[in-house]
Amino acid sequence: MEKTYEGISVDVNEEGYLTDLSQWTKEVGNGIAKEEGVEMTDKHWEVINYLQEQYRNENPLNIRKVGKSGVVSIKEFYALFPNGPLKVSSRVSGIPKPISCI
Repeated sequence: MEKTYEGISVDVNEEGYLTDLSQWTKEVGNGIAKEEGVEMTDKHWEVINYLQEQYRNENPLNIRKVGKSGVVSIKEFYALFPNGPLKVSSRVSGIPKPISCI
């Protein structure tokens, strides 16, 4: 399935997650964030960069791990991405939905 964010077409699955991380750009991430009702700040982008790095290194993600990352506390993570922090942040970062997300 194809979707367009900020004028850039990307392939997504039925849940709206990118199927190819190489298609991700900051503009695409911004478009997904807007769709999720998230106004991106530098702190949001720090979290996105961390998630992408963990994904590239094949490290499984969960909320507790993100909270212990030193990038953001669990409380901050929920404040940044209130509608399901790991689901939404993963979608914005262009990585697949983590296994720990239902």
